[in-house]
Amino acid sequence: MAVVLIDALPKYISAEEHRNLIASTPASFSDIPPVLRHKEDNVSIALDPPLDTFSAEDAANGSLYVIESHLVFMSATGRGFQVEYPRITLHAISRGEKGPSIYCQLDDTVDADTNAEPQNDEEEVSDMRELSILPKDPSALEPIFEALSYCASLHPDPGAEDEMDDDDDAFVNAEEFETFNGDHDQELSEVGRAALAHLESIIYNPFEKSESAEQYEDAPEDRDQSAAQKPEKDN
Repeated sequence: MAVVLIDALPKYISAEEHRNLIASTPASFSDIPPVLRHKEDNVSIALDPPLDTFSAEDAANGSLYVIESHLVFMSATGRGFQVEYPRITLHAISRGEKGPSIYCQLDDTVDADTNAEPQNDEEEVSDMRELSILPKDPSALEPIFEALSYCASLHPDPGAEDEMDDDDDAFVNAEEFETFNGDHDQELSEVGRAALAHLESIIYNPFEKSESAEQYEDAPEDRDQSAAQKPEKDN
């Protein structure tokens, strides 16, 4: 599962502590704990579908830790959970019905037997879980998003690297593929259109240029990064 319950925070260090360790030339760089890139108190979360073992009281208030190794939520009740970044398949700033939040899609794939290779498709169940992170202070959305984007970049999809291992498969001839000339209704199923409409209704581009957001004009790279997180709408 994508969400792993914990009762204690994983080990981490601050960015300043990391700089001091690097400057002192440690005996082993691999032993340096991961860096905490952002911490936000007074945060609530919502999981859909919810976890039976993580109650509404647990989710009501806590602290969010964006650590280079994991995204961690620790509740005021003393219970928490962590998520590995490769499990976060999408993250964006949302203005959905839950309120201003960080919206994440989690890969909740579960192998029927992790000690054996799957024999058929029935032994692997692919699923998706939604995580909404709602800070009490809405101005914290962008710092959380930026820290989350940075940490996610440290954990590229291993599947993408596997696809590039074979040079024969690394490049394809575009002439081998036919161009789709159908309309939007033909390309997407009813379920697909509903899913796309749902994402478009909640995902908000924090770096989109507007009259009330001229301060973002000097950050073209951030705008491109945020736009890359939003699903591309089919033409």
